[in-house]
Amino acid sequence: MSSPVKIEEEAEKTLQQAEPQVESSNGEKLDEAEFNEETATGEICISNYDIKELDLNYQRIGKISEGELDRLKNLESLYLRWNLLKQIENLEQLVTLKELELYGNQITTIEGLETLVNLEILDLSFNRITEIKGLENLTKLEKLFLSANKISKIEKLSHLSNLKLLELGNNKLRNIENLELLINLESLFLGKNKISNIKNLHYLKKLKVLSLQCNRLTKIENLDELTELEELYISENGIEIIENLENNKKIKTLDLAMNKIQIIKNVEHMKDLEEFWINNNKITDWHCVDTLAANQNLNTVYLEGNPLSKDPNYRRKIKLAIPWISQIDATMTK
Repeated sequence: MSSPVKIEEEAEKTLQQAEPQVESSNGEKLDEAEFNEETATGEICISNYDIKELDLNYQRIGKISEGELDRLKNLESLYLRWNLLKQIENLEQLVTLKELELYGNQITTIEGLETLVNLEILDLSFNRITEIKGLENLTKLEKLFLSANKISKIEKLSHLSNLKLLELGNNKLRNIENLELLINLESLFLGKNKISNIKNLHYLKKLKVLSLQCNRLTKIENLDELTELEELYISENGIEIIENLENNKKIKTLDLAMNKIQIIKNVEHMKDLEEFWINNNKITDWHCVDTLAANQNLNTVYLEGNPLSKDPNYRRKIKLAIPWISQIDATMTK
C-alpha cells in the first residue's frame, strides 16, 4: 500500500469518483441551473429486454418515464450513476432487481422502492437526501451506501437485519445511534461527520471494519465488545492517547493519523497488526517506537509528519526497532 487511504476499498465505491465535467453543446462550461435545463435530455434505449444488467451511467437522464423499464423482467442490476434524476420513480415492476445504483443524482427523498423486495445492494450516495426512510420493505439489503448526502440522524434501519455494510460518511451526523438491531453488520463507515463520542456500538458483535475519520472525537472508548474488529480508522480527530483497545486483539489495520498523540502505547497486544498509520501526530520519543517490536506481523508503518521524522537517521532507526518492516511511510524498504 503506497499511502494511508482515508476510506478503505468498499468505501471507495462511494467516496472516490469525481463528478464529470459539464459542458454545453458549444463547449462552454455550465453552472448547475444551466446543466439541469440543457442536458437533462438523455434517452433510455434498450434493444434486449432479457438482459440481467443495464448500465445507464453518465447518460444525462432526467426522468424515468412510466412503463419505460417495465419489460425488463430479468433485470438484476441497474446502474444510473451521475444522471439528473430528482426522483426515484417508475421502478415498481423491476421486482427481480438485486442491485440499484443511483449515485450522483439530485434525489432528495428515498421513495418508490416498496416493490423492490429482492434488493441486496442500494447506492444513493452523492445526492441531496436529508432523511433515512422508505426502506421498510427492503429486508434483504446487505449493502447500503448513503454517503455525501445531508442526513442528520441514523434512523429507520432496525428492520435491516441482513445488512453487512452501512456507509454514512460525509453527512451531518452528530450521534451514533439506532444501530442495535443490525446484528450482522460487518462494516460501518461514519467518517467526515460531526460525531464527538464513540458510543452505542457494543451490539455490533460481528463488526470488522469501523471508520470514524474526520469527526470531533477526543477519546477512544466503548470499543471493548467489538472483539472481531480488524480495521479501525480514526484519523483526523483530536485524540491524544491510544487507549481502551485491550480487547481488540484482531486488529490488522490501525489508522490514528492526524491526531494529537505524543506516545505510541497500548498496541503491543495486537499480534495481527500489519498496517499502523500514526503520521502527523506529536511523537518525539524514539523509545516508544521500540515497543512496536512486539508486533511481529507489522509490515507497514507511517510516522512521517511527527517531530521525530526530522531526525537524519529517521528511517535507519525505524529499521533498527522493527527489522522486518517492509514499508516506511510511502517507500518500500530495501
